[in-house]
Amino acid sequence: MKKLKYSISVWKQHELHPKVANEDAINWIFLVDLLNFSFWSDLEKEKGSNIQERFSIYHKDKIYTGYWSLCAAINRAIDEGIQITNPSVYASSENLSDDKIKYIFRSHTSEGIPLLQERINCMREAGKILVEKFDGSFINCIKQSNNSAMKLLKIITDNFECFRDECEFLGRKVQLYKRAQILIADIWACFEGHNYGSFNDIDDITMFADYRVPQALFHLGALSYSQNLHNILNSFTLLPNGSQLEIEIRGCSIWSVELIKRLIQQKIKQDNTFDLIPNSNAIILDFYIWDFANENKLNFKVDIHRTRSIFY
Repeated sequence: MKKLKYSISVWKQHELHPKVANEDAINWIFLVDLLNFSFWSDLEKEKGSNIQERFSIYHKDKIYTGYWSLCAAINRAIDEGIQITNPSVYASSENLSDDKIKYIFRSHTSEGIPLLQERINCMREAGKILVEKFDGSFINCIKQSNNSAMKLLKIITDNFECFRDECEFLGRKVQLYKRAQILIADIWACFEGHNYGSFNDIDDITMFADYRVPQALFHLGALSYSQNLHNILNSFTLLPNGSQLEIEIRGCSIWSVELIKRLIQQKIKQDNTFDLIPNSNAIILDFYIWDFANENKLNFKVDIHRTRSIFY
């Protein structure tokens, strides 16, 4: 991280992310994080993770997979003149039909985007709530938060059921909120902590418990798995959403990144190298580990945990 001077500015450097921090960027980020879940392919069981046939988007002479396929599909639709990021448009099938949404997410391969109907349902639900409760714009949610990431998190999870990433673990309610938190983090990163991205408690956001970062944490030695879990993951066995193993993987990943964050902050203080890692919160750590995972995943000895869910 020191070598790369890895900081908040890295978000805009990704080629598919918005380059201008404005209301259009807010609409784009809201839609992307509304649909930011479950990109792994069922074809990987037979053909491995580096397969050509998996769902992908062809845009501007490039092929994108995973999260980037979502970004590319939305950018392609915008280039085609479709108002895909306008909540009042995607709230209603009259303004944007299911068939049009299917067209927007048309694949470069024979495999379609996973959970297409669930994505359409999320768009309808969230668009309708934004139109009916927040005058058609997520900016009004941000304004109500009074520069508090935690207050914005509550507004999101209270009002939008499809962001309510909760489960029961050993008799206790657990709130993981991967997509709700990454929505706040992406706005913070896009605006580089200013204007709509100004939150006085941004460091209270945790890492985003998905399926890719835990795999990297295991590879890096920050998590250890039992042989039984190792066997389950490498045999392509599905873990049901809300199952004990799935919650343990996600929960331990959050705590693992929290411990890494504390150690890095302590080391920065000792070395007086704050200028090399100016933002050492869980968001920046997650961004870094996720980027690392996507660059190195073919070398990992353990597979991702596979759960079909709208929450990650």
